[in-house]
Amino acid sequence: MEKKPLELSIIIPVFNEAENLPQLFENLQKVMQKINKSYEVIFVDDGSQDRGGQILKERCREDARLRVIVLRRNYGQTAALSAGFAAAAGRVIIPLDADLQNDPEDIPMLLKKIEEGYDLVSGWRKERKDPFWSRRLPSQIANWIISRISGVRLHDYGCTLKAYRREYIEQINLYGEMHRFLPIYASWSGARIIEVVVRHHERRAGKSKYGLSRTFKVLMDLITVKFLGRYATKPLYLFGAIGSFLLFLSVASAAGVLYQKIFLGVSMIQTPLLLLTVFFILLGVLLIMLGLIAELTVRTYHESQGKPIYSIRETLNFD
Repeated sequence: MEKKPLELSIIIPVFNEAENLPQLFENLQKVMQKINKSYEVIFVDDGSQDRGGQILKERCREDARLRVIVLRRNYGQTAALSAGFAAAAGRVIIPLDADLQNDPEDIPMLLKKIEEGYDLVSGWRKERKDPFWSRRLPSQIANWIISRISGVRLHDYGCTLKAYRREYIEQINLYGEMHRFLPIYASWSGARIIEVVVRHHERRAGKSKYGLSRTFKVLMDLITVKFLGRYATKPLYLFGAIGSFLLFLSVASAAGVLYQKIFLGVSMIQTPLLLLTVFFILLGVLLIMLGLIAELTVRTYHESQGKPIYSIRETLNFD
């Protein structure tokens, strides 16, 4: 008899959350008893130095639906989520924080939206219970910038609690702090995205792992995401455009040099425009050449790995 595919995978990164794990298990158990779906819960121990790892192993022995991935050291939330995504077998994947600030009671609501036809349901911590100056204000600024630059308008990119159809994330490789940009990646593949308000609780135990330094990292990663979204398959469009603009400036600068020489009698070596002309020409040519090298790199990447430059939603009448 063919085994039915697993319906739901819950991914929970864990780093020094031993004090919160017992309550998390209890909350999850109450919610999963209400959901009539096959499921697994994957805990990713991201190099915890407290008793969290031991607690996870003990619980796994009691329930076969609980699974644990232990990383060799602390790699960060993005790497932990990536490890969980790679191991997940469910058709729908829901990541969840282990610090009890996300509420498992919101999981049925996310699943309902998936059943309505959405491909990605993003949580919005509208009533966020975090310090304003160090957490909420930087987050609001970052979310505004990300929404404007990416074109995917969400209030809360940083909320871990989301629901994904697995086909929209299984081909994505994550780096840096890029887990928060998964809605952008999914939108490139044509995912139908909706944002819903979820609960958010104050941290009861343990220490927050986030700080202001993450805001800078997120903004740097955003530049990478924007470049990948617009120019990943045609980098020459970016480098070539900038290089062509610099060559245009070199022509204008050269015209200024000739005008001063012919009509004003100013020696070419007495004006900085000559040096500026040479600088613009060299920089323009270098950027165009860099674009060509990037083109070769991109084509080698796609062709060597057989990666298409498009994403198909469905096919009809194919074997």
